[in-house]
Amino acid sequence: QVQLVESGGGSVQAGGSLRLSCVASGYTYSKYSMGWFRQAPGKERDRIAAITSDGSTSYADSVKGRFTISQDNAKNTLYLQMSSLKPDDTAMYYCAAGPPWLPLLRGYVNYWGQGTQVTVSS
Repeated sequence: QVQLVESGGGSVQAGGSLRLSCVASGYTYSKYSMGWFRQAPGKERDRIAAITSDGSTSYADSVKGRFTISQDNAKNTLYLQMSSLKPDDTAMYYCAAGPPWLPLLRGYVNYWGQGTQVTVSS
């Protein structure tokens, strides 16, 4: 059974930092690209960062320079280090696994996590 389990969300003041984690199981982690998406109320789910099995990364312009995606292949774990958080970063954050190339498009995601809430107050 495939599982992607996120953790690390919470409430933080603007300018603060959080690190999200996503532990994957039930499939061969190295055969997929991984990514983070987020969805605010009333908005679409948007990709914000992705990484291939060999470490190539891509970022949405809205988070470039503030967020860093990384992974530990030995632990089947994906991370998102978020710094200089803004109220606009408030959303549910989802871990995703998809085809082994970038960009990781929402419509091609094979597996989703259940999400973890991030709330940034001003």
